[in-house]
Amino acid sequence: MAAGFAGYWEILRARHAARLLAGTLVGRLPNATAAIAVVLFVRAGGGTYSLAGALAAVYGVANAVGQPLLGRLVDLYGQPRVQLPAALAAAAAMTAFAVMGPGPRVPAYVCVAAAGLFTPPLEGGLRALWPTVLRREEQVPTAYAMDAVAQEVMFTVGPLLVTLCVSLWSARAALVVLNVVGVLGALSVVVSPPSRAWRSAPREAHWLGALRSPGLLVLLGSFLFVGVALGSITVAAVSYADGHGGDVVYGWLMAGLGLGALVGGVVYGARQWSGVPERRLRVLVALLAVCYLPLMLMPGTAAMVALTALSGVFLAPCIACAFIIVDRHAPGGTVTEAFSWLVTTFTVGASAGTGVAGPVVQAGGALWGFAVPGGAGAVSLLVLLATGRVLTAPAGRAVVAASSENDPNRAAEPRFSSGDRA
Repeated sequence: MAAGFAGYWEILRARHAARLLAGTLVGRLPNATAAIAVVLFVRAGGGTYSLAGALAAVYGVANAVGQPLLGRLVDLYGQPRVQLPAALAAAAAMTAFAVMGPGPRVPAYVCVAAAGLFTPPLEGGLRALWPTVLRREEQVPTAYAMDAVAQEVMFTVGPLLVTLCVSLWSARAALVVLNVVGVLGALSVVVSPPSRAWRSAPREAHWLGALRSPGLLVLLGSFLFVGVALGSITVAAVSYADGHGGDVVYGWLMAGLGLGALVGGVVYGARQWSGVPERRLRVLVALLAVCYLPLMLMPGTAAMVALTALSGVFLAPCIACAFIIVDRHAPGGTVTEAFSWLVTTFTVGASAGTGVAGPVVQAGGALWGFAVPGGAGAVSLLVLLATGRVLTAPAGRAVVAASSENDPNRAAEPRFSSGDRA
């Protein structure tokens, strides 16, 4: 296992790897913090919770729409020509919202929607770059796992940064500062040699783009319900915390969920896995669904925190495995778009989960609220089982990479087939 953990260090030592990972995480801070930053800003300006929630929801919907669209543009025109202008447009829109305030409703909604729509698809872009940065194909699954773990860290640290900025300056300053920092992160990525050299594989012109892959559609259908499970936990946890200590307990529950995902992702990525990833994903999703069920026991606070940590253990491994499957099934020339569709589907599922869990908790309490993630996990598994033959027939798209480690500015060319990965 120690040798497996050394694989993370080996990846970070690869040329440009640490810079790309750090730049992507920093560039995604505005997205990771948008919901809480908008809510705090609206409330600081005297707005209602309803207005704050509506603006945050508009941002989320616009972001879900924009990610695959911008991802397709990245595949067509390259990363620098899309990612940086998008980051600047998103930051400008959110800065305009911060300057105007939530008072003028229509301009506020327009600015927030524009900020979400133009959020650059850095997440999908990084996953498209990993095969060009790493010299051995067996390192790519480990990099995907590290990527999934880094997401958990970012979504944990991001809200803390918002509250820090608010305490040091103001909610308005938090919006502006985090978006400026996000632009700097995107800039760090797009001026790097791998990003400038990366070219998508030749693509067949088709209006469906990545969605013409049956295997990808199956994966997206499954992960929609994984997102539902995650979103519903956040609502059920609020109901549980209301009866067991309030906001502090809710914070511990969410921290436990993040810690479980962090540990699970680190351990999963520390070893090489044999067999096809489609079969492995079915096992991981089954374990994820099973680990949601003990939440319905609703024990005391300490035990409940432990159960939330358990429920998160297989989340990051599922996401990391899904990254590999996306890479295997995405049609040629659509890899960034395909990764962006996974992000969008997961986000939509999480939003649907919060929407479903609310009335369930209202009618039956936290117990039935915690039944939702278990049911959603089971549906996700059923999708994979019912479509097993479709999902196990990858499209065989060739992954492209920089043609020479010593000349990263050369155009990319095929290096190894993603269909051969475990």
